[in-house]
Order: sequence, then structure tokens, then C-alpha cells
Amino acid sequence: MAAQKSAQSARSASPDATRRSEKSRRAIYAAALELVVEVGYPKTTIEGIAARAGVGKQTIYRWWGAKADVLLEAFLDLSEQAARDAGVSERELYVIPDTGDLAADIKAVLRATVDQLTDPRFEAPSRALAAEGVVNEQVGREFMAKLMEPSLQLYVDRLRSAQDAGQVRPEIDPRIALEFFISPLAQRWLQYTGPISYEYTDTLVDYALHGLAPR
Repeated sequence: MAAQKSAQSARSASPDATRRSEKSRRAIYAAALELVVEVGYPKTTIEGIAARAGVGKQTIYRWWGAKADVLLEAFLDLSEQAARDAGVSERELYVIPDTGDLAADIKAVLRATVDQLTDPRFEAPSRALAAEGVVNEQVGREFMAKLMEPSLQLYVDRLRSAQDAGQVRPEIDPRIALEFFISPLAQRWLQYTGPISYEYTDTLVDYALHGLAPR
């Protein structure tokens, strides 16, 4: 009996490998995002991330193949965390709600995007990765595939739902149409051509859905 209790105590006192791994993963995420802001993408290294996170570089290579993989996953996690902090449920992360009012639905998600783009936690690493993606094709393609494409697909799905409801012309290509919302916002944010705000994104939606010609 004493031996059994001793074994049980040893098991309860032993560290939880799952929790230890999650702690390390979080430290790696934080280190990667901090470094890409402090020194830029080119000077960010696996060795630097490992040192900042307090882990061995073998730990990083066990989970990721390259620094781009680390940074992109850290950035995606940051985006999801920001959404959770804003009270967005996990289900809502992967769908644009369909209330039957296309304009209201698109305006709501763009307002959330404004909140994220102006969040200091998000803005600096986002700019660093976006800038590197312009000059580094591999990073740009991975940024698009892992981060942008899933988000863009949400707009495609919502616009197709609007087509089914007769709210958007059936011949409209949703993939082109979504650029009326996304591209101007991205350009204004990246190039500092003007402030981004709810009023700005609401206006984008109104112009896109109603056009510029007199009604």
C-alpha cells in the first residue's frame, strides 16, 4: 500500500509534458514576434528565437521547419487571440455571420479588422511580415496561403450566400468583388495614405455595393 501511494505521489509530482510543451510554444511565439519587430525578418534567426524563448533550437526544429513557419504560426495565433479578447467565439472566427443584411455583415467584419490592424500587438509584426513578403517571394506566398487565403475565403462564402439570396448579381465573381473591401484598406494601412477607421470601412462597403453612379 505504501509503495502504491509512493508511486502515485511520484506521478502527481512529475511535470506534465503537455503543459511544458505548451509553455515552450507560447514562449517561442512571443520571442519570434518580438524579434521580427526589433531586428526585422532577415536578422531574425531560429537561434535568436530559441535564445529569447529560453529553449533549445532542437525544440523549435521539432515543431517547425523554418523561421517563416514559426513566425506565420505565431502571427496566426496572435490574430486568433485578439479575436478571442474581443469576444469572438471560435465558431465566429471561421465564418462571416449571415444576418441577411450583406452590407451590415461586411461592415461588422471590416470594423473588427480595423481593431486588429490598429492593435499594437498586431500592427508591428504584421507590418514586418507584410514588408518581407513583398521582397521575399517564399514568405509572401506562405503569408498568403496560411494567413490571407483562409480569411479571403470567408468573404467569398458570404458573397456567394448573398448571390443565392438574390442580393448580388449571379455573374459577379466573389473573388474579384471582395477586393473592393480588402485592397483599399490594406493599401491605406500599409502605405499610410490615410487613417483607417470604422467610417472609412463603412464607406468602402457602401461604395462597393452601390457603385458610384447616381441611383
